[in-house]
Amino acid sequence: QVQLVESGGGSVQNGGSLRLSCVASEDFASLYGAYGYCTAWFRQAPGKEREGVAAIRSDTTTTYVDSVKGRFTISRDNFKRTLYLQMDSLKPEDTAMYYCAAARRNRKYDPCLGIEYGYWGQGTQVTVSS
Repeated sequence: QVQLVESGGGSVQNGGSLRLSCVASEDFASLYGAYGYCTAWFRQAPGKEREGVAAIRSDTTTTYVDSVKGRFTISRDNFKRTLYLQMDSLKPEDTAMYYCAAARRNRKYDPCLGIEYGYWGQGTQVTVSS
């Protein structure tokens, strides 16, 4: 059972930057399914549905939701068992609780932002003021 712990959230002004971190209790390799695994960042703002923000596959292929492309960068350090989300040029609409998640990838053509995630962190709040 992989446990995930996020950190790095906070309050910043419009245009600022934050770096989120998510440490896993086990090696990400333990997540390997038939077609690798996915690790991702999701966010949920008050009154809105949770949305996938960025994902990185076991082979390091990355995917981003359109609203953060060019501003956010997802990365992973397997040796440190840590997932990162570098967030630059933050906007008030980025305000949300951010969660990291991990999942096995068992079907070849499943996109990482389109699968069901079984492991979740507790979340870290990001607030961007205008």
